[in-house]
Amino acid sequence: MDKPRANPPKKRGKLYAALAIVGAVIITLGLSQLKPAPPSVDSELAWRDTVQQGEMIRQIRGPGTLVPEQIQIISALTSGRVVEVLVEPGTTVEANTILLRLTNPDVELQLLEADRSLTSARSSLAQLSASLESQRLALLGAVATIESQFNDAVRQDKVNEQLNAQNLITRNEYLLAKDRLKELGDRLDVERKRLDLQTGTIENQLEAQRDEVTKLEQIVRFRRNELNSMNVGAGTSGVLQSLGTTGRIEIGQYVQAGTELARVVQPGRLKAVLRIPETQVVDVAVGQDVEVDIRNGIIPGRVVRIDPAAQTGTVGVDVSLPNNLPAGARPDLSVDGRIIVDKLEDVLHVGRPNHANANATIGLFRLEADGRTAVRVSIQVGAVSVNEMEVRSGLRQGDVVILADMSQYDSYERIRLR
Repeated sequence: MDKPRANPPKKRGKLYAALAIVGAVIITLGLSQLKPAPPSVDSELAWRDTVQQGEMIRQIRGPGTLVPEQIQIISALTSGRVVEVLVEPGTTVEANTILLRLTNPDVELQLLEADRSLTSARSSLAQLSASLESQRLALLGAVATIESQFNDAVRQDKVNEQLNAQNLITRNEYLLAKDRLKELGDRLDVERKRLDLQTGTIENQLEAQRDEVTKLEQIVRFRRNELNSMNVGAGTSGVLQSLGTTGRIEIGQYVQAGTELARVVQPGRLKAVLRIPETQVVDVAVGQDVEVDIRNGIIPGRVVRIDPAAQTGTVGVDVSLPNNLPAGARPDLSVDGRIIVDKLEDVLHVGRPNHANANATIGLFRLEADGRTAVRVSIQVGAVSVNEMEVRSGLRQGDVVILADMSQYDSYERIRLR
């Protein structure tokens, strides 16, 4: 009789399962060792430049404006109300051009009062001069009278000497004549001193009164200038840039003394005022050449002044410009300036990306020989300019690097251009 056969163990299935598990582990380990595929970048968006060997011009860039070299600020000499505006901004004016008219009754009254005081002082001077001259003449007459009496007494004394010698005159008469002669001599000396004193003080008294008249004349001139200043003139030839601090003055507006009424500029004499970052102005010096871009042309210039203090993170730099400026140059025009700081001879240089700073280490993507792949390299930067930077290490002449902003690929060492 046949015996029932037992089922064989499923060894082959277990073997297949083990092989499958081992294969999965091997594949997983292999995949974990693979590097991620490099990302693709649009070739047109990857701005590139080639490393060159040679001269590099260091430049510092800064925005700015054109401003007049000569600005005539016209201020109100006295308070007043605007009654007439004769010239509008932008008009060419001469030195005697009247820009606007003011009125102030108080100024007119002050001038009339000053004129009255001057007239009174001049009258007092004339009266004092006549009075002093009259006193001098009276003293001069008194001196002449006494001098005549003294001379007569001198002659009589000579006669009395002879009569006394012949005993023809009494002793008393002789002595009386001597006393009279002495009295007349003393009186003559006194009157002469009075005359000298009067003559000497006349000029001092007149000079004091003349000083008073001179002071009043100055006051009258000042008051008259105040009144004349109500007709506000340009004071110089040029172009009227603005009226008032807001650019406009209305009829009926009341202005205080010292208020700015107008500005007159010389349109042909302009300078550029650049705002240079305070971190870069250390390299700027007076006398350096500058290229000023006024949008329709490049104007050469030269640094003539640097502000001693910074404002809002920038320092003002004045740049002188030639006289023959292009037609588009006008005050308050926005410009860009490039100050030529230095020239480096025979150095490796390439275009400057936005994040490159002087003496720093940065990473850039360098193109491989196939032109389709770029790898990240570490570059030691030297001096920097507006659009260029010196390469101290990390690149060679002829290398092509991507200068566009690649910060989104900082985690990749390689990219592919498509």
